[in-house]
Amino acid sequence: MNYLRTTVLMAVMMVLFALIGGGIYGQTGMIIAFLVALALNFGSYWFSDKIVLKMYKAQEVTREQAPELYDMVDRLRQRAGLPMPKVYVTPSDQPNAFATGRNPSNSAVAVTNGIVRLLQRDELEGVIAHELAHIKNRDILTSTIAATLAAAITLLARFGMFAGDRDRGSLVANLLMLFLAPVAAMLIQMAISRSREFAADRGGAEICGNPRSLASALSRLQQGTERVPMEANPATAHMFIVNPFAGGMRGVRTLFSTHPSTEVRIQRLMALEGRV
Repeated sequence: MNYLRTTVLMAVMMVLFALIGGGIYGQTGMIIAFLVALALNFGSYWFSDKIVLKMYKAQEVTREQAPELYDMVDRLRQRAGLPMPKVYVTPSDQPNAFATGRNPSNSAVAVTNGIVRLLQRDELEGVIAHELAHIKNRDILTSTIAATLAAAITLLARFGMFAGDRDRGSLVANLLMLFLAPVAAMLIQMAISRSREFAADRGGAEICGNPRSLASALSRLQQGTERVPMEANPATAHMFIVNPFAGGMRGVRTLFSTHPSTEVRIQRLMALEGRV
């Protein structure tokens, strides 16, 4: 269901891109806007591991330096059928974790000092399994495609202000497009991110074989992020297992969130108990 939802959301974004681009510029304008957006996002995709790891001052660790963590990643990645990712530890006190890398052969799993101190062994296994599921699902590629389409839609909407007739009706239509199209693209992009989190939760539960441990970890991590702030870049919030900004989002605000509510994630995980 999560894969189907992601596919449908991607299709909706592509249709939105085609409608806006075709209505203003035709095929040539659409291609130009898409290529510009692709160029803007290509670097972040290709060098995503180096960029984000440096941003959070992550240090690579070996089996000799962190035997328990390294062996945990190694054991779980074998269950997942993945190559061994690089293992990193970041100095943040906030309990959190993320995965990065453009493909399974060039991937990394990073955990904070805070998460290593906070979680029990089985809970940390659930978190590592979740991150390995992101790698297995190639979610960095998915998020990059979504970001490229969203950026292209935003570019088309902004350029649309200078296209078409200058009559009152055209101006009003262009103003609506300027504000509504990027918002619609962002909402779809956030929905795709939430869908991938649900998929990684399920995949992580299957890899570690214990949905309850991941559910317990998510509960403790949510509390931890609310107690301990992190100097995080909002552009990388979607990469973490829980939103690094304290408090999360509830109600209608979840539409603008990269993560589903922790309560819903826990409910879905507990529904998997005995089935994975």
